[in-house]
Amino acid sequence: MQHSGRNFHLNKDIPERDLIVACRKKEPAAQRVIYERLYSKMLAVCQRYTGNRETAKDIVQDGFVVLFEKIGTYAGTGSFEGWARKIFVNISLSYLRKNDALRYSEQIENSAGKSVTTGLILEKISASDILRCIEQMPSGFRTVFNMYAIEGYSHNEIAEILNISESTSRSQYSRARSWLQHKLNDFK
Repeated sequence: MQHSGRNFHLNKDIPERDLIVACRKKEPAAQRVIYERLYSKMLAVCQRYTGNRETAKDIVQDGFVVLFEKIGTYAGTGSFEGWARKIFVNISLSYLRKNDALRYSEQIENSAGKSVTTGLILEKISASDILRCIEQMPSGFRTVFNMYAIEGYSHNEIAEILNISESTSRSQYSRARSWLQHKLNDFK
């Protein structure tokens, strides 16, 4: 189904496949619809990795430039949003690597002796509170935690992507979980 740029602007319900075809032809109105559909989700992804909303906004802008440059490589198999998410995750990781954010990670505070009753804690806090806690994690913990717990990468994949050992990935994830449990314990 062919749509003129004007129709894209007026009709936000255009099927994704038609938008992708139009974006491959560099139609600005189709690009705008894709941008509007994905912006808030991709901002959340980038913010989870960077821990900073303003930095995440910059990364999102870079991500959309890459997305529209590479949209011709989307094969149409799997979800377009999932394909796009990988772009934004990779750009976030590149930013963290470029700024040496992955090299340093704080040691978790000694939380021995404090018991964490996760079920009760989770009843008292919202998803946005949990995301704020994740954003406050030391960068190395946050990166591995996001990749493993949220994006679904294996420790082997994380090790390859971040150029760390698999045991370091596992250790960072374990420390991230402990750090998060300690922070959530503060909500008691």
